[in-house]
Amino acid sequence: MFINFWYPACLSEELTERPLKVMMLGCNFALFRDKKAEAHCLSNTCIHRGGSLACQGDAAPGKVIGDNIRCPYHGWEFNKDGDCVKIPSRGADAPIPPKAKIDAYPTQEKYGIVFVFLGDLPEEERPPLLDAVEFGQEGWAANIQTYNLKTSYQRSIENAIDPAHNEFVHPTHGFSGERDDYVVPKLDLIEEEWGVGFMTDYESSGTPDEKYGKLRDKATTRAGSGTFGPSQFWTKIHPSGKFFMHQYTYDLPIDENNTRVFLVNMRNAGLDDEMGARLRSRNLIVAQQDIDVLDEVEPPQTPRDITKEFMMPADSCIVKYRDHIKKYEKNGWRIDVPKMNAERASGKIVHAIPSPRRRTEDNWVLDETPLLPKS
Repeated sequence: MFINFWYPACLSEELTERPLKVMMLGCNFALFRDKKAEAHCLSNTCIHRGGSLACQGDAAPGKVIGDNIRCPYHGWEFNKDGDCVKIPSRGADAPIPPKAKIDAYPTQEKYGIVFVFLGDLPEEERPPLLDAVEFGQEGWAANIQTYNLKTSYQRSIENAIDPAHNEFVHPTHGFSGERDDYVVPKLDLIEEEWGVGFMTDYESSGTPDEKYGKLRDKATTRAGSGTFGPSQFWTKIHPSGKFFMHQYTYDLPIDENNTRVFLVNMRNAGLDDEMGARLRSRNLIVAQQDIDVLDEVEPPQTPRDITKEFMMPADSCIVKYRDHIKKYEKNGWRIDVPKMNAERASGKIVHAIPSPRRRTEDNWVLDETPLLPKS
């Protein structure tokens, strides 16, 4: 898992007037909306006595007070920047110690999703968010869906850029391995600053959905996928010369072995609600086919050493993606998961993903999440 990228925290509709507790990169965060309904994200642990700012208990839940979030344990309040602005036990006029602060993280709300930048890079150095370019454009409609995987985000990403699995995992994308002459078609490889991908022409048996099937006008479908950063990817599906579906997927590494997938599915035909419902259903069927396989892949995390898997030419994008992953590790952005887990196992340490303020300020209470050394 890596810091210094944008991650999807929740659907916009999931963040209401009550704080929301979300685990990301193995750490807990508190998301809340201020009086203007703008989304904010803080480290979830109150530095006083370890209270959960976004406590979900009904008896003493975390609360939003004006533009601040209030810890349900002793009433400390923190603003969107992570500064403590109220310590009730000290009295109304007592000064707030400078050390009374927690990590706060940049947010942006797009495509019906609340995204959070988890890392300490200044704004001008941050990697961008994968752009769903058609979102909001005339002639395009969107579906936003989520589902969970019991495996690492990297397994999910590599599944997306694996052209060979479609023939066997997705009956509508191939022929279920029943063709003796099956071979992965020629891949037109794509490599960009933040990722790798391919486009190719698939032969397929087609969809059982008659109305959706009428949008196809040829036996082959031009399609492909590509990565963006460690945990985002795009998919382009062109069943005809005029009907396009462009999907933008944002994976949230909940921890090293669990992933929440956020899918923004764009289409330029069948824009009515009925077709939208049909496509949502189809997306979930296809997703479940992947889930059934990925949830039982061993190990759930991609091996660090590529020699522990026997790669084929069809895996060329996966190999290149792993090269990109190595670049992020060399930047010193990879979380040292074994060390983090070992320290937490003591029951005495809680970590915070380093926020941008840690670049310019010291005197923090919570320990930073341990990272592998920069190389």
